[in-house]
Amino acid sequence: RLVLSQSPFYGESGGQVGDVGVIGNDHFEFQVSDTQRHAGLIVHHGKLVRGSISEGEACTATVDADRRKALCRAHSATHILHHALHKNVGRHAEQQGSKVEADRLRFDFTNPKAIADDTLTQIETDVLTLVEQSQPIRWDTVPLSEAREAGAMMLFGEKYPDPCRMVSMGDFSRELCGGTHLTNTSEVKAFELVVEESVSTGTRRIVALTGDRADEHRTQTRQLLDEVAKRIGCNAEF
Repeated sequence: RLVLSQSPFYGESGGQVGDVGVIGNDHFEFQVSDTQRHAGLIVHHGKLVRGSISEGEACTATVDADRRKALCRAHSATHILHHALHKNVGRHAEQQGSKVEADRLRFDFTNPKAIADDTLTQIETDVLTLVEQSQPIRWDTVPLSEAREAGAMMLFGEKYPDPCRMVSMGDFSRELCGGTHLTNTSEVKAFELVVEESVSTGTRRIVALTGDRADEHRTQTRQLLDEVAKRIGCNAEF
């Protein structure tokens, strides 16, 4: 475990997994496999693959930029999905938990029953529409009272710092969030809703993919559909 005086790495928090990358200088190389938060510190977990580390020496910390971008896609898509759920299911569909990974998101929310297939299709369509609209994304540190006045979404029972960090997407979403995000909804690129299931009584879960993983899943699904159609002798287009 390695701790720096300051770090560009994101420590796992708010459902978003920690960054990976490399920390080093001419004397050592430390491969970061996970980043966590502990007692107010950013703790880099990993393996020393070269040299030795001395306390107080200067080093360069390099985050895996491609993976960070994939995390941003999934996290920004989570906020868009939350908005689409409120629009199509109701305001009661509040977040009960989430996990943000590279181009994959898991979102738990309150709902008494399974969501109908046509509603799921509309939710996915609404997310993709907001992605295509290229809505700007920004984050500001504001007083908690100002965030409330702006209508920022706050989870029941959560304690928020004051001032707080408010993430805004166009005019459709404002949430208090400390995670990493894109600067425009178009950067989500692709969105594929793959699972809607029960977690417990009154709680449902959606799993979705973004970016390259969404494109890959869509291609694999199409290939499977074509193979099934070929085997049973019908046209997959119908």
